[in-house]
Amino acid sequence: MKLFKTRKGIVVQFETNFFLLKGKDWDAFINRDQLHEQVIMELSNEVPEEMIGGWLNDEILAPIGQQEVWASGVTYLKSREARIEESKDSGGGDFYARVYDAERPELFFKATPARTVGTGEYVHIRRDSKWNVPEPELTLFASASGKIQGYTCGNDMSSRDIEGENPLYLPQAKSYDASAAIGPCLYVPKNPIDPATQIRLEIKRKGAIVFEGSISINRMKRGHEELIGFLFRETSFPNGVFLMTGTGLVPPNEFTLLAGDEVFVSIDSIGTLYNIVAQKG
Repeated sequence: MKLFKTRKGIVVQFETNFFLLKGKDWDAFINRDQLHEQVIMELSNEVPEEMIGGWLNDEILAPIGQQEVWASGVTYLKSREARIEESKDSGGGDFYARVYDAERPELFFKATPARTVGTGEYVHIRRDSKWNVPEPELTLFASASGKIQGYTCGNDMSSRDIEGENPLYLPQAKSYDASAAIGPCLYVPKNPIDPATQIRLEIKRKGAIVFEGSISINRMKRGHEELIGFLFRETSFPNGVFLMTGTGLVPPNEFTLLAGDEVFVSIDSIGTLYNIVAQKG
């Protein structure tokens, strides 16, 4: 099952049918335990519409209301190696080696809803950074009770030269206007997502592919429930929360995004999050 937040209302795609639910509050709709079962019960009183597929892609919004977006770091071996490499000159590389093997994961605040964009929208690169990359990440949605209810694609835009200069600069490297993208939908399966699920990243520049790669989410060192458990230890989220789970796809060190680049983050069963790169101002 897929839930789309659109300008016309909430669209539910269940199997091959599409349902348009008007007048429902997105936050209240998704912030429920046993969300899959709850939505199916509600659909029993709804009639599917045949024309939704014709306008859906043009009306999709980011699947977020009042939720915060958080992120996890150093959850894949590749990201551990990349963070060590970028921070070695500042003496910060050892921090990332330690956190990879530590009991406590790296969790950080990523974005407010206002700084989060959806598919088809612009993500930003910082004007004071010369090394910017997208980070494709499976993104969890947990309800206010701390239970995982769904999944979406995430792009954790990062300024690698800023975070590598000093670990204390991580918030500036990670959190700024249009630094987070999620979408295109909230995928709400009956059972937890398949561990063999693939994440794919493709970057195009002037129509040509300049980077592509894929990785399975079972390459993560941390479990999804583990990450959510740490996030909810002493922090409450009355509207639920989105948590990006880290990346295992890192472009080579000589690569940086340029304005006009196109970024495609695709995850099996969820779909493709598409964004264009822009530089603010």
